[in-house]
Amino acid sequence: MLLLIACSFLFIGYAALILFYKRGWERLGAFSKTDSATAYRVKVSVIIAARNEEGNIAQLLKALQLQTYPPDCFEVIVVDDHSTDLTTTRVLDYSSIQLISLPDGITSKKKAISTGIEHAAGELIITTDADCLPGTKWLETIVHFYKEKNAQFIAAPVQYHYQNNLVELFQTMDFLTLQGITAASVATNFHSMCNGANLAYTKQAFMNVNGFAGIDTVASGDDMLLMHKIWKQHPQNVFYLKAPAAIVQTAPMPTWKEFFWQRIRWASKTTAYDDKRIFWALLLVYLFNLQFIVLAIAGFWNSLFWSAALCLLVLKTAVELPFFYSVAKFYHQQKLVRFFFLFQPLHILYTVVIGALSQTGSYQWKGRKTK
Repeated sequence: MLLLIACSFLFIGYAALILFYKRGWERLGAFSKTDSATAYRVKVSVIIAARNEEGNIAQLLKALQLQTYPPDCFEVIVVDDHSTDLTTTRVLDYSSIQLISLPDGITSKKKAISTGIEHAAGELIITTDADCLPGTKWLETIVHFYKEKNAQFIAAPVQYHYQNNLVELFQTMDFLTLQGITAASVATNFHSMCNGANLAYTKQAFMNVNGFAGIDTVASGDDMLLMHKIWKQHPQNVFYLKAPAAIVQTAPMPTWKEFFWQRIRWASKTTAYDDKRIFWALLLVYLFNLQFIVLAIAGFWNSLFWSAALCLLVLKTAVELPFFYSVAKFYHQQKLVRFFFLFQPLHILYTVVIGALSQTGSYQWKGRKTK
């Protein structure tokens, strides 16, 4: 009986959290730059940390050449993190791109970004990943938002383009939810959350917080940990840019193994969060999903617990689905709703397993094993 009471309280807390995120997402108005808006000419430095991206980086560099933002107002700096393929050769095909290689013994995305910023001439730093693809108005939209909001840090949207296979469908749906939570949490100033594939911050803000100092021992966290450092100094100048023109697209992981390594890497920085607000939110989500495993096991002694688990699954879906649909509509991926209930059991298991593994061991990424 105590287990069912605990499950009820967890559901109430979880439902309140999801409804809060939904309200935050929907109250965040979409930003659009009108044709009559002032033509801002801010010097921008686009920093791309790359490792073994020979198959992707050329399309990103070509997309940057097609930007509507004036070419004399932005520079592109690629920092190579000891690639063992033809990444640097692909970059050298573009004479206007600055290519910097990390010295021997210096590795990690944080080091690459820091090195790029050291060489950057722009007042606004914009970071993306080598496997991303922005639209033509990407830089223009970010710059206008930056000037109109007087922003010090901007989190911007990322979208998966997927094939119709199970692993990519699952990732895309999971990522849509994360994007909605990101936007809602930043817009409501509830906690810090962002994705390093689409970020902007002033060079001065980066320097004022001493860059990645203090978080440089954490293998991941070049996005959220930095965001929170800047938020502590500029709590009213951290924003989420909700605009279709600001979206960058990227591909989900092609295999389940790579997907799990990626998510373990993302979750591995949880204990390093200085922002305890997100820690408690993540703990609530984890415990809520863990209860399904507990109920499934307890059902072998009393089948009532299996009925309770099924009831909670239906309630979970009813709470989450309107939020998911609202986010999916923004990204024009509403058709994924039809898979929502199907993937619920898998998502519960994935949340519990990834949460546990991320805190108990090492992971592999880009050919490296990281603790």
